[in-house]
Amino acid sequence: MQDHDLLSHFSIIQDYRQTGKIEHKLTDILLLVIGAVIAGADGWEEIEDFGHDRLTWLQEYADFDNGIPSHDTLARVMSLINPQQFQRCFADWMQSCHTLTNGEVIAIDGKTLRGSYDKRRRTGAIHMVSAFSTANGVVLGQVKTDEKSNEITAIPELLKLLSVCGCLVTLDAMGCQKAIAKAILDKEANYLLAVKGNHKRLEDAFAKHFPLSHVAQYQGDYFSTIEKAHGREETRFHIVSDVIGDFVALSLQFAITSALQRSPPNNSRMLSATIG
Repeated sequence: MQDHDLLSHFSIIQDYRQTGKIEHKLTDILLLVIGAVIAGADGWEEIEDFGHDRLTWLQEYADFDNGIPSHDTLARVMSLINPQQFQRCFADWMQSCHTLTNGEVIAIDGKTLRGSYDKRRRTGAIHMVSAFSTANGVVLGQVKTDEKSNEITAIPELLKLLSVCGCLVTLDAMGCQKAIAKAILDKEANYLLAVKGNHKRLEDAFAKHFPLSHVAQYQGDYFSTIEKAHGREETRFHIVSDVIGDFVALSLQFAITSALQRSPPNNSRMLSATIG
């Protein structure tokens, strides 16, 4: 099978059903569910409908000797498989379909899934942390968390699933953590972290050495972009600066020591400021 063949990646998932009672192969069910969800199906009944509508196409890649499973069967079988194993297989498959190039930007961010809150069952909304390839618009992997505050522990787990060597991993201020920065460097990738008040000394150092008036009239190497979205306009300045003493001192408090060691020979680093 080819490396990007979905079934070859998911064939290692263990089937916990009793052998004598299996009517539909697990690989058939996985192909149906993944294909239907990618096509926009929402819920088990829509997945079953997708299967009936696309049975001929599905049989080009799998057997489906007994036709399409019922939505009840789909829900029951999918509830039995190991979610961590499925997640690992899905991440491997996505990465085999998408070859990361050196310097590619991987955006890691958390989102609450709309409509996932269930008041009747008293279950909270589902929060997902995703790694997104900005060049091709592909989600490379996801980790589910109970709430937004759990992103800090979920991001290192997501990084374990990914091969991001040589890439630039971007995160918002919540991801600006020592352990996360180290995890990215351990994967032989680089990071671009947003700095806010959760790291007061680091934020103060940026405010001191790179005030907006200085950044807007910067005389060194820089690149700027203008983006209009969500009813506002943002101008982003990306500047190249020598490493300043205050930031070297902060390496004892924050995990930038390894980043500085990976700096170019002229000891310059990329710093980013946003003016809204």
